[in-house]
Amino acid sequence: MQPVLTFGEMKLRTVELGQQSSVPDLLGEMILQNNLKFELDEKDEIYEAYGRKATVYPYRQQNGYTRKLSEQKVRTAVLENDWLKAVFLPEYGGRLWKLWDKEAERDLLYTNDVLRFSNLAVRNAWFSGGVEWNIGVIGHTPLTAEPLYTAQTETEKGEPVLRMYEYERIRGVVYQMDFWLEKRSRFLNCRMRIVNESSRVIPMYWWSNIAVPEYEGGRITVPAESAYTNSDGVVYKVPIPVVRGKDITDYQNIKNSVDYFFDIPEKNPKYIFNMDKNGYGLMQVSTRRLGSRKLFSWGNSDGSNRWQEFLTEEAGRYLEIQAGLAKTQYGCIPMAPHTAWEWIEQYGAVQLSDETRQMEHEERSKVLIEKMKRKRVPDKLEQMLNDTDKMAKTKAELIWKGRGYGAMEEHGRGVSHLEFEVQEKSLEKWKRFFETGILHCPDPLEVPDEFMITGENLSFLKKNILEKNSHNWYAFYHLGIGYFVSGKYKKAKKAFRKSLEIEENPWALHGLSCIYLLQEKSQKAVSCIKKGIAMRAEDTSYVKEAFRILLFCEAYDDICSIYKGLDKNLRKNNRICFVYISALHKLGKDEKAYRILEKNGGMILEDIREGEDSIGQLWSELYEKLFGEAAEIPHKFNFKST
Repeated sequence: MQPVLTFGEMKLRTVELGQQSSVPDLLGEMILQNNLKFELDEKDEIYEAYGRKATVYPYRQQNGYTRKLSEQKVRTAVLENDWLKAVFLPEYGGRLWKLWDKEAERDLLYTNDVLRFSNLAVRNAWFSGGVEWNIGVIGHTPLTAEPLYTAQTETEKGEPVLRMYEYERIRGVVYQMDFWLEKRSRFLNCRMRIVNESSRVIPMYWWSNIAVPEYEGGRITVPAESAYTNSDGVVYKVPIPVVRGKDITDYQNIKNSVDYFFDIPEKNPKYIFNMDKNGYGLMQVSTRRLGSRKLFSWGNSDGSNRWQEFLTEEAGRYLEIQAGLAKTQYGCIPMAPHTAWEWIEQYGAVQLSDETRQMEHEERSKVLIEKMKRKRVPDKLEQMLNDTDKMAKTKAELIWKGRGYGAMEEHGRGVSHLEFEVQEKSLEKWKRFFETGILHCPDPLEVPDEFMITGENLSFLKKNILEKNSHNWYAFYHLGIGYFVSGKYKKAKKAFRKSLEIEENPWALHGLSCIYLLQEKSQKAVSCIKKGIAMRAEDTSYVKEAFRILLFCEAYDDICSIYKGLDKNLRKNNRICFVYISALHKLGKDEKAYRILEKNGGMILEDIREGEDSIGQLWSELYEKLFGEAAEIPHKFNFKST
């Protein structure tokens, strides 16, 4: 059959994303200690912490979801030929959700049976399964639960091309992904393009995050002899496949959650392969620019098993094989001004012979390297990249729209073939501000519509604030936000206070509270956020953030008294309730805290963060206090996978 592209819907059990946070992401990781020590050779060239962002401002946190599943219709874009059927989810970051091998009648990817959010992404909400395209900042992309612009075009041979693209707000870049199948090919083609139109060197990050089944007796193969990893806060390099007496390519040997970033020699083809015990599985291969590969395993401990269960219903276990621009995910790499980075990835099925699959990793890797070189796979991919340059810059027919932020920017010829459109009324208001210098002034109890002030346009607001916005509380609030994210806390404090002087509002109170917290002025932080709660007592996201601040300030009495006065539905929110339980424990009310924690079979903390073992730690402390002895953390509370 000729390759086809269809747009439609499918039914999927999923959860509602819910409302985004009403407050900006000001604290992010700024109150956490995430320093790593690097013990590496001078030739390793790891960009340690380069480009790390403490927050994801101007994006909001997506933390309004629950774990309640319901069957919903989800938009799909489907590419199909005689060999493969590739299903994409344009509303969810363009996720490649399924890659079906028609001949073997098997899914090459780990496709979840549900779309369930958990707190693993930089904006909180993340779901497991398929291939996620991560751009911009270290971690799971800010756009993982956002709709992308979705369009269709075709290759010079007339094969249909699925195009998805967006504007990434933190780095200020446009990225474009073109996908197509050829009539006689068993591999999906993915042509990627990132464009830095600015005059600045910017930190750039890309990792294609591929969820694959964790096969019984499975193995990975990668053309490397060493890898970067970390434990106990130290990053170091290890020879592979045997690490601490275990063959880590036999991933069921891995006990705890771990990353291995494989150091692939420049001369070797760029690929990673996940095979089952019979030698069948997914191979991902790319052009040179996407030069790194990674294995992530949740491990095989009790906490690891709990995470695997928590992310799905019945789909089983998975692991991640990834492909990235940098050698590791410990830092971004510099992208020059006025530059486009492009590469091609391919995904498809490979079946090894019995002789090859039974080899040790080193020999198996050599066989695959030599086979690729004989077939000129690396050269052919580079040629395909060159041959499709014209196609990648042609206009496409728009099917579905993304967000309007890209339309707020001026773009050059590098992305002139892509269509952006302002649809949101809130962005129309900001567009008028950038045209006139006059900012709209909403009711102070309304949730702020957009966060648009960054280092790029802070000076524009500053220039117009006294002349055109001198009595506008909202303008001074955003001025404070702009100063805050620029690290100018003294000026931010002054702007927030001016906003409050013009009109009392919970948003500037939140901003001031964050400043006082970072300055370790706990009493002032508590005073501000308590006033804010009084004005937003029915706003779940505001109260969650406020309780987080109160907990860091050790304001345990305030937490308890405020909690008792909250609406019943807010008291049922598990994150808010968990902070309350933590406060009870700190006040010595352990019996009550333990009873609430164990109520109805045990609290489920739906937004528990990857790496967070707070609920298990709290249970352990309460149990030992009440029963006079230590005990193993129950499976239901054990999320400690490292």
